[in-house]
Amino acid sequence: MLQKVSDNLLDDERLIIVVDALDEVEQEDRDKNILNLPTTLPNKVYFLLTRRPYVADNKRLYTQGVLEEELDLRSQEYGDLSRQDIENYIWFFLQENPKTKDSLSKWIAERNFAPRTFVETITKKSENNFMYLYYLLPGIAKGEYNDFSELEKFHKGLREYYQTHWRRMGMDTEQKEKMVIILFILVESTPISCEMIAKIAEQDEYEVQKVLDQWVEYLKDQKIDEKTCYSIYHTSFLDFLKGKGELKTTRKQFDEVIQRMANYFKREMA
Repeated sequence: MLQKVSDNLLDDERLIIVVDALDEVEQEDRDKNILNLPTTLPNKVYFLLTRRPYVADNKRLYTQGVLEEELDLRSQEYGDLSRQDIENYIWFFLQENPKTKDSLSKWIAERNFAPRTFVETITKKSENNFMYLYYLLPGIAKGEYNDFSELEKFHKGLREYYQTHWRRMGMDTEQKEKMVIILFILVESTPISCEMIAKIAEQDEYEVQKVLDQWVEYLKDQKIDEKTCYSIYHTSFLDFLKGKGELKTTRKQFDEVIQRMANYFKREMA
């Protein structure tokens, strides 16, 4: 089919196929291309693929002589562009979208916020997360946030989105106990290295790294003293995790983990 399309394209025409969220693909046969994408492409045919951060072993994209270019949108260069896109997106809801502009403007005026302040604050709180805006802006327009008088309190509408994250992290499975401990340590002490998590959790470092690799799309990593350390990607997701019953500090097991964390840092500082 792609070849037939290619044969009918004019010299100045191109076929570009966009496939979003490859990380959400569920496919049992891991030896084949993810989503069964073609391994070769005819002339003038391009695929633009997006996915969350991933471990190299999980790329699962095999090509034969096809030129590939990969962009890491977490880099500062693209971060600045994303932030500008976020601002433009908010301004669109505020000034042009016929379904939201009047109600949003009224909501802002009733609270004596300057439109620019509203846009800048929501941009910062979004952390370049468009799903944050997807839930928040229509929610404000529909009156779901009429009891909010301070911009800093926004988070409410993301619960359904982050509940999906929770399930995809495997936290609703029977084998979640080890993962709950690792996640608890991440929530309580970030950024933190795999080695430190393993020592505190009293688990094998290799097994801890496997869990972190599994969660790579929800974590950000940074080098501290030449070690890779991990933290939760969005602070709003971190707030959601802190409210989960499975991570409540009232659990006796977590009291033990907190004590282990304290003992570990005392040893390290001694």
